[in-house]
Amino acid sequence: MIKFFLMVNKQGQTRLSKYYEHVDMNKRTLLETEVIKTCLSRSSEQCSFIEYKDFKLVYRQYAALFIVVGVNDTESELDVSFFNSDLQGMGGQL
Repeated sequence: MIKFFLMVNKQGQTRLSKYYEHVDMNKRTLLETEVIKTCLSRSSEQCSFIEYKDFKLVYRQYAALFIVVGVNDTESELDVSFFNSDLQGMGGQL
């Protein structure tokens, strides 16, 4: 199950966020800061799947944007990765 969806620029600013579970605003801010720092600090040679706390992060970079999806342990990382690839195919329609 998808827990959240983030679009973040290279400077670490959240451009879009969608949560599919209730998360308090204070916890959202802290969670986004930690997740963004974790994803932006990784090199392009590293895997785009990360075990993070009690869920997994699947991220992908498109030009100046990072798309980060937080999923629970039962969700397949490859399914989410294919979803991210489909977003790239949409091109300028985002």
